Amino acid sequence: MVTLGIILIIVGLLVDSLSILLTIGIILLIVGLILNLVPIGGTRRRVF
Repeated sequence: MVTLGIILIIVGLLVDSLSILLTIGIILLIVGLILNLVPIGGTRRRVF
């Protein structure tokens, strides 16, 4: 998701008429970073 956001940001910067891709890329980048940093679900394993 992060790499897709970076690709969309690059395409949005290269093509001026596709500025919507730039905003979508930034949103995807932020969401991807949040999902990577915040553990969702039971990602912590308990060892007894």
